[in-house]
Amino acid sequence: MTNTQYLTDRTLAARYEVARSTIWRWLKEGQLPKPVKLAGSTRWRLSDLEKWEQNQEEGAQ
Repeated sequence: MTNTQYLTDRTLAARYEVARSTIWRWLKEGQLPKPVKLAGSTRWRLSDLEKWEQNQEEGAQ
């Protein structure tokens, strides 16, 4: 069984050094991986974000 880590919008904002509103704008614009709903809360899988980050880095080169 894997130990999946989930991050909040607040954690993402700190990770990317942006405002929380930017996280939601990026999501609306399709720039972030889709989050999941856990017990009514929105969370992002760390593994999905790490893959997205890798793609962003590769695209910048």
